Amino acid sequence: MRDTKESRLLLVLLIAIAFALITVDIRGGEESPVDGARRAAATVLGPVESGVAAAVDPIGNAIGAVRDSGERHDRIAVLERENAALKAKLGSDDRNRSRIKQLDTMLKTAANGQYGIKGAEVIAIGAAQGFSWTVTIDIGSKDGIRRDMTVLNGDGLVGRVTTVGPDTSTVLLASDPDFTVGTRMERTDELGFATGQGDRPLAVQLLNGKAKVKKGDRLVTFGSQADKPFVPGVPVGEVVRVDPSGGDLTRTIYVRPFASLTKLDIVGVVVQAPRTDPRDTVLPAKPKPTPTPTVTPSSGTRDEAQVDSRGDSQDTGSSPDPNASSSNNTNDNDE
Repeated sequence: MRDTKESRLLLVLLIAIAFALITVDIRGGEESPVDGARRAAATVLGPVESGVAAAVDPIGNAIGAVRDSGERHDRIAVLERENAALKAKLGSDDRNRSRIKQLDTMLKTAANGQYGIKGAEVIAIGAAQGFSWTVTIDIGSKDGIRRDMTVLNGDGLVGRVTTVGPDTSTVLLASDPDFTVGTRMERTDELGFATGQGDRPLAVQLLNGKAKVKKGDRLVTFGSQADKPFVPGVPVGEVVRVDPSGGDLTRTIYVRPFASLTKLDIVGVVVQAPRTDPRDTVLPAKPKPTPTPTVTPSSGTRDEAQVDSRGDSQDTGSSPDPNASSSNNTNDNDE
């Protein structure tokens, strides 16, 4: 519409009519003359308003949800951080308890064997210098570590030091195929050489082909000249299988290591050998066999027989008691 004098006059007239209708409607109350027109308009425009509201409400709800989701997201993030911190604390406490237990066991082993050790932590595992079964520990030449030193933990032999850096060292594990250590049997003192076989038991070749060996026998290190690379008396493992003797000069047995070589954390490097061979003193004490309970016959029958016998000797004038006779018969059968 063009902005002319007539259009302005029409706008002013419409506004005046609107104010007049509003005044009449307010004064009329429920009997307002425009009430019928209002209901008619509501009937016509109601569905349109509902449709518009239905279309607009999800958008409004979505906007409110987005606004509220920011607060919920922040709260969830806080809870997730608190949960992660709690899990980390619990995990750390469990790990610390495990490490303390490992260290305590290792110190007891070292004390039993009179080994001077330097504690270390395994910080890496894997191939190094061409070896397939090795670990890296966090001590080196600055800590007095030298090549060809024995490495153990609380359970027994772990390996030997092969490479030494200023701050770290490489340990060749007893499970490596290139690993060989002299061994001695606990019961018979039979000597042999144990060789690593990866994740399989150690293969031990006994020097005596007729040596008597059985499952469960235990071995310790025999020791090397000048105690390098192995000091004597370190627990090696337990026999799990024995090859039949075929009359050969040597005999092969298979030994499960005491130390779990795939779960290493705290280890010790023997920096000072014992003054004397500890022999088998470092081996853990074998658990005593649980006694099998034996059931002994009840003594009630014998006691009754004795009572009946005493009764017979006192009662000389009466005939024998049938119960006493039965008891005596029973007693004779038991004996």
